[in-house]
Amino acid sequence: MKRKGRLKNKGSKRKKEDLQEVDGEIEAVLQKKAKARGLEFQISNVKFEDVGGNDMTLKEVCKMLIHMRHPEVYHHLGVVPPRGVLLHGPPGCGKTLLAHAIAGAECSGTITAHCSLEFSGSSDPPASASQELDLPILKVAAPEIVSGVSGESEQKLRELFEQAVSNAPCIIFIDEIDAITPKREVASKDMERRIVAQLLTCMDDLNNVAATARVLVIGATNRPDSLDPALRRAGRFDREICLGIPGEASRERILQTLCRKLRLPQAFDFCHLAHLTPGFVGADLMALCREAAMCAVNRVLMKLQEQEKKDPEMEDLPSKGVQEESLGTESTSETQDELQRLLGLLRDQDPLSEEQMQGLCIELNDFIVALSSVQPSAKREGFVTVPNVTWADIGALEDIREELTMAILAPVRNPDQFKALGLVTPAGVLLAGPPGCGKTLLAKAVANESGLNFISVKGPELLNMYVGESERAVRQVFQRAKNSAPCVIFFDEVDALCPRRSDREVFLMKSSLRTEISPLHFQPGRQSKTPVSKKKKKKRKEMR
Repeated sequence: MKRKGRLKNKGSKRKKEDLQEVDGEIEAVLQKKAKARGLEFQISNVKFEDVGGNDMTLKEVCKMLIHMRHPEVYHHLGVVPPRGVLLHGPPGCGKTLLAHAIAGAECSGTITAHCSLEFSGSSDPPASASQELDLPILKVAAPEIVSGVSGESEQKLRELFEQAVSNAPCIIFIDEIDAITPKREVASKDMERRIVAQLLTCMDDLNNVAATARVLVIGATNRPDSLDPALRRAGRFDREICLGIPGEASRERILQTLCRKLRLPQAFDFCHLAHLTPGFVGADLMALCREAAMCAVNRVLMKLQEQEKKDPEMEDLPSKGVQEESLGTESTSETQDELQRLLGLLRDQDPLSEEQMQGLCIELNDFIVALSSVQPSAKREGFVTVPNVTWADIGALEDIREELTMAILAPVRNPDQFKALGLVTPAGVLLAGPPGCGKTLLAKAVANESGLNFISVKGPELLNMYVGESERAVRQVFQRAKNSAPCVIFFDEVDALCPRRSDREVFLMKSSLRTEISPLHFQPGRQSKTPVSKKKKKKRKEMR
């Protein structure tokens, strides 16, 4: 009997151990499913001081964050706080970075106090008085929500918002939101319409929750016009923040932010570098900094290698890699010599001493050299170029050259003088003459001498048989020019684009063209306008 009791006790212990192992396995499986189904919260380490550029944008963002710190004010006033923010702009302008900065915003005392600051860039709040929001952020890419099973995409959206409400305060960041919210009247599948309807319902449910529920939804897109209009109404994504192509002053602040950890000379001219980078967004400037660092490394190592060659103790020693790779043949090509030097540097594994690295830094010339290999996204998309034609390539035409200099070159070179005198520069210049007289050559020479970007458009290539497509092509050309400003648009054979108003399609095209040209009259120095000049080549003036 005792043996049977002992056996029963051992069997019960084994069963309990087996059950515990099974329970542990079940919990592990459930945790994996929960992780696969739900998103993990992230704590952002990005602060507002890490986002350079437009200070007015940061000021608007701070106003949006007041209800995240003081929801009781909205509850006392009976006002529903803003729930959605739509960030839109070209690729690389900093939409994702701004969303992470909102989650990890640094505030002086409270958000209200931070809003009163005038973001001058140098007046940072003291570290002792700063407080961090440290809001958890639920980051999801829009394509991750789409599922092949019917109804699962809508369920993912519901679970996303439920998870955010249960863990408030937090931020929901939906990147590339245009992938799941197209216009319902042009949606090709019923699933797309259902996803849009579910997102609208989830946004409305946030307003039905108590005003103290601190949840902010941020959407990012490159194409705001493709979103469903119902999503952009008040109460949903009612605040839209445009992050456009930064101007010269904004680029200077972005460069200062990106170069904080780089070793630069004390008298580094950020203003001159910002002037040399029109059309660059934040991602392009970051790529420029990396390329400049690579140029500096190559320059430093090449310089050290040349010093070793000049050292009398190193004259008798064969240079590593150079004689081995040459195979007894001496090449006079600069490319091959450069290759041999690089191979020698790669074979040399000795680290540099502190004495050799002392005084080394990234110079402005390294950034200028890197400009030739870094192309901004605005130029890459629109094929904007700077022509290599100079005034020396043009014979005679002195009077026309002087007129073009006063109309285009003078406002670009002396904007302060034009602003002081209150002069308005012409938005367009019409070049008329027989074929082969040098109209296109003149336009390229003007763009090259002024350092402006150049967009050449053949007149007939904008015409389209479908209604509205020609007008959209005109808008895109001028938008490309504004993104790459300062820029010159050259319409070749403009008489094919703008004949007399005899046809309805031509009338609409001319109306769209005149609408885009009218705002180009600007006063140099004003930041509200973008300097874009337009030149038209025309053979027959009587066709206007």
